[in-house]
This record gives sequence, C-alpha cells and structure tokens, in this order.
Amino acid sequence: MHLSRNFFTGKRKYLFGLMLISFVALICLAFSWEDGNGFDSDRREVILRRIGHELLLQSGDSTSRVLPIKKIAENEYQIAFEDNLTFRPDSLVNTTRRWLDKDAFTSDYIVKVLNCGNSRVAYGYVVSKNRKDDIIACIGRRQPKACYMVNVTFKPTGIDTAKNVYLMGSLSFLAVIGFVFLRSGKPQSALPDGRYNNMIALGLGLFDAQHRKLIINGTTIDLTGTESRLMLIFALSPNVTIDRSRLQKEIWEDEGVVVGRSLDMFISKLRKKLEFDPNIKIVVVRGKGYKLQIGA
Repeated sequence: MHLSRNFFTGKRKYLFGLMLISFVALICLAFSWEDGNGFDSDRREVILRRIGHELLLQSGDSTSRVLPIKKIAENEYQIAFEDNLTFRPDSLVNTTRRWLDKDAFTSDYIVKVLNCGNSRVAYGYVVSKNRKDDIIACIGRRQPKACYMVNVTFKPTGIDTAKNVYLMGSLSFLAVIGFVFLRSGKPQSALPDGRYNNMIALGLGLFDAQHRKLIINGTTIDLTGTESRLMLIFALSPNVTIDRSRLQKEIWEDEGVVVGRSLDMFISKLRKKLEFDPNIKIVVVRGKGYKLQIGA
C-alpha cells in the first residue's frame, strides 16, 4: 500500500512538473521567436518603404510622402502614398526585385497594385527565387496617374513553418499530458475485481479505503489509519498468504521502527472488527504470515 501510494503520488508530481516545464519552455520559445521576428519585420518594412520612395521618384514626385507601412497579415504588407502617382510595370518589377533581394528571408513573393477607391487589382506579378517560375506580364505599358496601394505578400519561410509546426506540436503535447494527468486524478465509477468508487467488496460487506471504514450488513465500522493500511493490503490479495516481513515493511518502514508484536496487535483488532461477517477472517499461516480468508 505504502509503495503504491508513493508511486501514484510521484506520478502526479512528475506529470505536473512535466507540464509546467513544457509550458515554460513554450512561452520562452514563443518570446524568443517574437523578438527575432520583430527585427526581421522592422527591417522588411524599411525595405518596402525604400521601394515606395523610389516609385515616387520614378513618377516624378520628390516631395510627397510614403505613408507608414501597414502589416495587414502575417506575411503581407501594404505600401500607400500621400498623393497620386503613375508607374511603369517594368520599373516596379526591377525595383522590388533589387531591394527584396537584400532581404535574406525573402524567397517568393506576390505584388499587387490596388486602386485605392475600389481595391481592384490594377497590376500584379509573381517573383520566385527560381526565375523560370516568375509570372510577369504587361511590363511595357505605363499606368495612368491615380491613387494606388502596393500589397506585397511573402511566401512563408522555413523558419515560419518550423515555428508553426513546433507550436502546434507543443500544444498537442501539452494537451496529451493534460489529458493523462486529469485521467490519473479522476475517480473511476466502476473498477474491476469487485472495486466500486474506492470500495472493495469483501464477503458480505465493503471496505472503503479512502474513508477508513468497513461496511458489513449495513453496519459501519471505523478503522484507524494503520488498520486501514493493513486491511487494504489484505483486501487487494484475498486468499493469498502475505509474509509478515512484507506487512511490517509496508506499514511501519517510514516510521523507522518495526515492532513484531505491533503487527500481531493490529491483526487482533482487525479480526474483532471482521466478526460481523462469518465468511471472512484473518488466519495465521504458520512460518509464513497471514491470509485474508474469504469463504462462500
């Protein structure tokens, strides 16, 4: 009983500790990724702002402003302008390619030029690290002067993918650990081998280990802590001889003192409390120990 109780207590502590360590590690990793991604995001916004500046110069505008870059999605940014402008698609393609090649984390991306009034796509193209996969058309036609916004969508990098996989895997791991932990602490409504809600069927009655009680023929008999631990050892192994040494070790080992006559005294007390049921008794097996004998 003592060993099994320590095992389950240690198991719950282990599961709780594992959940706590995993949660802290996940939070720390999330913050470290957030810090790294913050720098990369800021650098990317500076590059996009530079692209917007050059588009204004190519339009003949050296005085109006590029509005603050907007991050409208995880990997999508928007360049907006204070005044109307015109652009040549070939110049736009070359400018974005020249500056975005400086971004170490940029591989493939999509550029869409939108009309401010209706958000319709006035021009768009796809640039890939593998040039044969580029999709670029109508590069020789100058676009009319109007209010435009330039949306740039970047293909997620391997780091982003790894981050998402790790986060999802970590959350799944925590969910599994939490489920196991909760299951380990949840009382069972019905257990095999005659056990019901921490009660063990013995002859005509029940032994309630949690509340230290014997219930025989409707009579409730209170047990002491030592009597209950001793009773549980017998109840878990009915009709099986249990060595004296095992009983002494599991009941008194933690107290540091093992007294052989103490065992006999508690056995005697249990026998008296079991007299209400003639079909159950504790018998001596000479030279070995004791046995909880349950008759028909």
